[in-house]
Amino acid sequence: MLTILRRIVLEFSQASELDQALLHLVSQVKEALDTQCCSVYLADHQKQHFLLMASNGLSQNAFGRTSVGFTEGLVGLVGQREEPINIANAQQHPDFIHAPEVEEENFKAFLGTPIIHQRKVLGVLTVQQEQARVFSENEEAFLVTLSAQLATALVSVEAQGMIEHSTQHTGKYYQGIGGAPGVAIGEMIVVHPKADLSTVAVNRVSDLEQQLTIFNDAVERTFIEFSQMSEKLKKIISDSSLDIFDVYKQLLDSDNFKTEVITKINQGWNAQSALKIIVDGYVVKFEALDDEYLRERAYDIKDLGNRLLNNIQNLVAYDQQLPEQFILVANDVSATMLAEYQHQGLLGIVSLTGSNNSHVAILAKALNIPAVMGVDYLAIRQLHQKKAVLDGYAYKLYVAPGNALINEYRHILAAENELQAQVKEVEHLPALTKDGHSMSLLVNAGLSAGFEYSQNVGADGIGLYRTEIPFMNRSCFPSESEQTTLYRKVLASFSGKPVTMRTLDVGGDKSLPYFPIIEANPFLGWRGIRITLDHPEIFLVQIRAMLRANHGLGNLAIMLPMISSITEVDEAMRLINQAYYELSSELSPNERDIFVKPKIGVMIEVPSVIFQLEDLADKVDFFSVGSNDLTQYLLAVDRNNSRVASLYDFYHPAVLRALHYIAQKSQQRGVPLSICGELANEPTGALLLMVMGYKNLSMSAHSIAKVKWVIRHVEYTKLKQILTKVLCLTNTASVHSYMHEQLMALGLGDFVHARLQ
Repeated sequence: MLTILRRIVLEFSQASELDQALLHLVSQVKEALDTQCCSVYLADHQKQHFLLMASNGLSQNAFGRTSVGFTEGLVGLVGQREEPINIANAQQHPDFIHAPEVEEENFKAFLGTPIIHQRKVLGVLTVQQEQARVFSENEEAFLVTLSAQLATALVSVEAQGMIEHSTQHTGKYYQGIGGAPGVAIGEMIVVHPKADLSTVAVNRVSDLEQQLTIFNDAVERTFIEFSQMSEKLKKIISDSSLDIFDVYKQLLDSDNFKTEVITKINQGWNAQSALKIIVDGYVVKFEALDDEYLRERAYDIKDLGNRLLNNIQNLVAYDQQLPEQFILVANDVSATMLAEYQHQGLLGIVSLTGSNNSHVAILAKALNIPAVMGVDYLAIRQLHQKKAVLDGYAYKLYVAPGNALINEYRHILAAENELQAQVKEVEHLPALTKDGHSMSLLVNAGLSAGFEYSQNVGADGIGLYRTEIPFMNRSCFPSESEQTTLYRKVLASFSGKPVTMRTLDVGGDKSLPYFPIIEANPFLGWRGIRITLDHPEIFLVQIRAMLRANHGLGNLAIMLPMISSITEVDEAMRLINQAYYELSSELSPNERDIFVKPKIGVMIEVPSVIFQLEDLADKVDFFSVGSNDLTQYLLAVDRNNSRVASLYDFYHPAVLRALHYIAQKSQQRGVPLSICGELANEPTGALLLMVMGYKNLSMSAHSIAKVKWVIRHVEYTKLKQILTKVLCLTNTASVHSYMHEQLMALGLGDFVHARLQ
């Protein structure tokens, strides 16, 4: 039976016409169950009914004409109850409705199962038989299993435009993952890459000198292109989101990358084949990583490879007719694609792949261009030149929206534009509430260049500096001297302000290219502090580099990631002390007097340490909550999986109560507390964190001004009452609704209306 199930679903998925696919489906099911009738009804949620689409056993004249209301008949009952209904004699059932046009008078036995995808009933699959009998357990199990598998296939078919829906009011919408906040209304333009490494067939050649010349010329031209893109964007933004182009240029200029490609050419491969082999190797390594921020670098490598391929193939850009303003749609929107189109009337971007940590999302936030990433089941070929509304707050794309929806979003856009001007005015003012409560707003950083921008947007320091990137863009571990130079640059950029550096956070399936790790369950495996403690030679070199870089500056704090036990802290502190005393002994007496030991803290992201805060307070100088991972572990939700992404919510009562508990324990023991993650980026979340007792909020540079604006428009004492109520709420929807009401009551109507959350 399993083979039959797979064949039915596969053939349905590969069909090009829905009507024929459905007719083939019901015939196959009828034959598989040896019954006398099989029918499929599809749901129209606008009209609130199921429409008979195909049947083998009922009248063909009823196809596409006979409808059953969501609350009517046995088909409606299956949809209502969202479970199989197995009846020996359907005509004697109180919910049975006689419909002469379908010609089902001779059928008594009835079995119907709902077709459900992500809690939404898409249709009903039924089988019938003349003999009055209850279908067997095996028959029911077969139909239930088939319906479950058909659900995903049906969603894909729906996305391809094969199922018509009424869109007069709201339009068809697709759910994605957050990329960049904001709203865009306009025509969609679908763009395909000029060159694509995935389409390249590897070939060998004899003229290697010519291939080397082709490759070197392509590298030179690509380097110039990236420089030109970066210079254009610097006229609009001047922050770390432009670092991606520096990273690209560093890769092009590095001996490692070029040498690897040239080695392949010397082995007999042509230039584009050699490039494909090397780039594919890098992509595989990055895509195997656990940390989503680092995993997204696979898209950057692909982007770089495709730009090089474009120049190797000498492709000439065609003149594309673009409207004055448009929403860019692509299977994989890249940072260079965004840079190429941003000055041509770009309103927003939609990418079928990627997440909120991809470089295109980072760049989109810097440019204030709304973006929705990871949109499943989107038939890209159906979207070109269609009108759309892109909602970067709710991560939705509305296709062919009605006038009512368009007008609603136009009001949101107007309020948003007005508010942005107000937010800009407070950029360099202190984060101070109306009644005098002050906050420290810090930035998250992690790329190799550009730290001055954070001061330009009013940041008070760096709350999280990721040290993984220098380790990733190499073929071996960086030396102590190399790390010292990099860390010194970071610390000097914020001289006189705090900089918190997280020790190397790799391991599990977040392995380094030159230090591969294969595990059955990498998410819960050998990673973070576990791997660096197992390899003290790596940990000690990094700590020594940090301490040396901090000498004479004194603004460093060191943070230990993925701590799950006191033993890990004890061992890490032992090694840090060892490194400190080793370096102290190498200094002259005068230098030793100013050689400061930095504060040491731990990241609270593994739920187990929530119940060890009392013990930790005796051993470290500060706590820093990693809200992204803590939320993910508490809720057991992969936030980059669009099927369950809606369950990943910082405002879940369990998350809020855990954060409040951490703040209370920290206050009781007098341990400084900070938080980094998406929750601190959101003004609503920042207000709740502030009143919980979090003094330091670390966020993206682009969020600082709007968070500061909201803080300056509230009274701390009033927020206390709001928090008390929030902590009593029992579901996420209630929290969102209540906070919306309270922000309105606090006089933040513009903020609520513009949805800058």
